[in-house]
Amino acid sequence: MKKWHTIFIITLWPLLGGCSDFLKEEPLDQLPEEDAYDTPVNAYLNTVATLYNYVGGYEDSQGLQGTCRGIYDLNTLTTDEAMLPTRGGDWYDGGLWQGLFLHKWGITNDVITATWEYLYKVIVLSNKSLERLNELQGNSTTPQIFTPYIAEVKAFRAMYYYYLLDLFGRVPLVMSSSTPINNVRQSERKDIFDFVVKELQTALPNLSTERSNFKGDYYGRITRPVAFFLLAKLYLNVEVYTDNDWTDGIRPDGNKHWLLMENEKFNAWQAVMAYCDSITKYGYDLTQHMSDNFTVYNETSVENIFTIPTDKYTIQNQMQYTFRSRHYNHAKAYGLGGENGTGATLETLKTFAYGTDTVDNRFDETFYAGVVLDLNGDTIRLDNGTVLEYLPWNIKLDVSFQPYEKTAGARMKKYEVDKKGLKDGKLSDNDIVLFRYADVLLMKSEAKVRNGENGDNELNSVRSRSGMPFRPATLHNILEERKLELMWEGWRRQDMIRFGTYIQSYTDRPQLEKESSGYTTVFPIPDKARALNPQLDQNPGY
Repeated sequence: MKKWHTIFIITLWPLLGGCSDFLKEEPLDQLPEEDAYDTPVNAYLNTVATLYNYVGGYEDSQGLQGTCRGIYDLNTLTTDEAMLPTRGGDWYDGGLWQGLFLHKWGITNDVITATWEYLYKVIVLSNKSLERLNELQGNSTTPQIFTPYIAEVKAFRAMYYYYLLDLFGRVPLVMSSSTPINNVRQSERKDIFDFVVKELQTALPNLSTERSNFKGDYYGRITRPVAFFLLAKLYLNVEVYTDNDWTDGIRPDGNKHWLLMENEKFNAWQAVMAYCDSITKYGYDLTQHMSDNFTVYNETSVENIFTIPTDKYTIQNQMQYTFRSRHYNHAKAYGLGGENGTGATLETLKTFAYGTDTVDNRFDETFYAGVVLDLNGDTIRLDNGTVLEYLPWNIKLDVSFQPYEKTAGARMKKYEVDKKGLKDGKLSDNDIVLFRYADVLLMKSEAKVRNGENGDNELNSVRSRSGMPFRPATLHNILEERKLELMWEGWRRQDMIRFGTYIQSYTDRPQLEKESSGYTTVFPIPDKARALNPQLDQNPGY
């Protein structure tokens, strides 16, 4: 997919909190308006295809994954999965990273504000595209041509509301690019949930059944399997997403949340299973090795369902997480750059049974730990000549002035090194993986268990792929397996909230459970957004 550029006639108002930077964007190529929509192909390129430019990003806080200070950091560095420890003069940043880990982010946090602005920026663009498509359809002698275009944009917009629903709970449901500011109100979380489900279900019949991760006409696009995946996620989290008062400690009962699918009545867990089965019918399967999904040129993966396309020359979506994690000398040995930051928590090491005879086989595919080698198999040395050795067990929130200040923590390894990467390795040819089939199997296993059924087959299909022994599918084991399999993939916050472990005490957060009533399971409405639009109410607890 190319970086399509179009004309934007956008009336962005400040109702949702400052998209002023976006107003400064100037397309590299501009067409006269009368030519931008003169054929169905041009209409598609300039209303639908251009939206996909925003799924990945080149700058901080942009994109669903790949860049820093955005969605991924909120979903990862606020959990028991990973942290960005303060390393002397590095990584304090005014307490930003410690604040995320300790759930002390406040209402002026830059990462939260930028995430809000990014998500609503793309929603506004989606609304504008839908308005133009509806206009074109109404004036066309062949209106059916535009039906799949409209379905694709609606599903695309629904995906962005899914992220808002997950991160912020009660948010404005804006359906027009010109809604007056005094008409903007927040919707209850359940109402956003119902809207997203309905939009995806309505779009399904008009979405392509093609694979989104394979190169071709549908590369990187919302297709039917992608929509099925989102619907499975929505219903898996139904007890969270339909809870309008999430701080009272009482969650809705997923067994009592009913819906109709193809004239049959399902509870939420049965719906998850049905959507997972629908994905399976399209031929998705586990690759031979988990690492096959993260290689350079991973577009042939039979497991990946939705990815952010990358090409270091033509689709410059950045992938910063390995760059941010590797020690400077480690990255230099690859001919790349590094920032010596992120590391796995002690809780993660324990989940992987690191340092024991039963260490999970996926550990070496997921982390750099101990002595590391360059791509020729030679040891890497620090500036003082000693061998570089990562010390996983020495990680803590502040390692400043310790002998292991620069080497504490197991580092991110999941994506294969692109030896020809550009911009210090942040531009590579590994597509960024958002949704994959291993997650589908784990979702189905969990839904079965929550529905009183046996989920052993699905859980152990994932485990056996990596040569791990049988484990019974209990909720505890499933939550652990989700970390073992999906580490570094941006799901941990959502998983911990669903399993009720997000607000609890663990290493470096001993007081969290006592200080929080559960309100940090959603982020605050940014103070900047509320200053611009006083109609927005703050989430409870902030």
